[in-house]
Amino acid sequence: MAHRPFPARRSVLKGSLAASAGLALPALGSAPAFARSGRPAAEWGVQTGEVTRDSALVWVRSDRPARMIVETSATESFRTVRRLHGPLVGPGTDFTGTARLRGLPPGEQIHYRVLLADPDDPRRTSAPVAGAFRTVPDRRRDGVRFVWSGDLAGQGWGISPAFGGYRIFDAMARLDPDFFLFSGDTVYADGPIAATAELPDGSLWRNITTEEKSKVAETLAEFRGNFRYNLLDEHLRRFNARVPSVVQWDDHEVRNNWYPGQRIADTDTRYTEKSVDVLAARARRAFGEYFPGSTPRPGAREGRMYRVLRQGPLLDVFVLDMRTYRNPNSPGDQATDPQGILGREQLDWLKRELARSRAVWKVIAADMPIGLIVPDTTEGRPHVEAVAQGDPGAPLGRELQIAELLRFVKHRRITGTVWLTADVHHTSAQHYQPSRAAFGDFEPFWEFVSGPLNAGAFPASELDATFGPERVWVKAPTASNVSPAEGYQFFGEVDIDGGSGELTVRLRDMDGAVLFRKTLQPGLVGQ
Repeated sequence: MAHRPFPARRSVLKGSLAASAGLALPALGSAPAFARSGRPAAEWGVQTGEVTRDSALVWVRSDRPARMIVETSATESFRTVRRLHGPLVGPGTDFTGTARLRGLPPGEQIHYRVLLADPDDPRRTSAPVAGAFRTVPDRRRDGVRFVWSGDLAGQGWGISPAFGGYRIFDAMARLDPDFFLFSGDTVYADGPIAATAELPDGSLWRNITTEEKSKVAETLAEFRGNFRYNLLDEHLRRFNARVPSVVQWDDHEVRNNWYPGQRIADTDTRYTEKSVDVLAARARRAFGEYFPGSTPRPGAREGRMYRVLRQGPLLDVFVLDMRTYRNPNSPGDQATDPQGILGREQLDWLKRELARSRAVWKVIAADMPIGLIVPDTTEGRPHVEAVAQGDPGAPLGRELQIAELLRFVKHRRITGTVWLTADVHHTSAQHYQPSRAAFGDFEPFWEFVSGPLNAGAFPASELDATFGPERVWVKAPTASNVSPAEGYQFFGEVDIDGGSGELTVRLRDMDGAVLFRKTLQPGLVGQ
């Protein structure tokens, strides 16, 4: 992006980042060793998240108890550094730690490196693991670029060295994004990964396997192992060191199509723990340990996953949680539904924050689509998993909440709303138009779908006509659970130009090729 006044992040790889990555990280196909002698080691890489104009969270995992130390510098030479002593990491957080950097300059490239010090002898430190990120700019002319996708290591398709591992992360990194919106299904805690899976031509897909991924996750240790599994991939670790993440969860962090209060049927012998609420609490804790986000750490006051991240004058990102507050999955045909998929408190928060936003663009990061029908048959009944329920008439069930929100956006004349999601394991662009809809009290808007990152691909979902969606473009297989080897792995890119304010969405394949492009104009209530 020519308008950026500072070095592109990719240039960092030529210096300290590449060197430190080579020191600390194992090759693809080998799990980090847990040596118990010598110095601490940070073999799982580093991550950043929740970056603002003057702060950021930095994450690391140690192989033993250690003190986390973060050094920052304006240059990759680290000639002049600021040092922050972070938390003491230990078994209570599975040896993960997060430190908050404060007082950073806005709109600048920040180089950082993490060291782990022996708590009994601070002179004994790990090899440094380096990374870089950009803080949020104050100036509109700097522009914003980010990527999004979801669905990693699902349906039995894990890390395959022969395939090249999670190589899609290299394609995303080449775009030099300001951040990555990870749109849920960050792990598949309910999806064991076997050593092999048969491909249509009779050959075998070979996975890296671990003990924790050999069964569905029930214990805290097993949930932690699911998040740790993905970090065995060198492409993901490189990406994490270069690109901050904004992370939300969906169902597979716990169990397919789960909702609060659900009980697992006795006939499902994979689970000895039948309370989904118990499983969700363990998954939430592991999620908070393995991502540098705003979710609560053990012992902290319970927080929430939904939040707004302000990315300068051009962009606010509204990160939704469509899992924690939903009502039970049902046929979705009820005429009143005050709880819906968001819960009343989250819906009221979203309306308030949209109304007060002064950003040119308001991206609504939804972990599930609005007009695509996502059925739930896990309990043997034709229930609804997302919002749309297949009745093309007036809003019913969870559609009532979305209708309320869309009506609010129209009547408050809120400009620049765009919906981004994943979940359905194909990529598409839908335009919602009141003239086509059974419910017409809203302004037109776009919903863009991407994913999976590395999971089974599935045919395109059917549309529900209640809000008048038209599928403008789609790429999806005709069969179910198609392997990554067949090419149906996708991510999306959003590029906001600092001069014109135009927002361009590009839907890309796993190697970065552009499949679809749409440019939206700023300052409009609907388009």
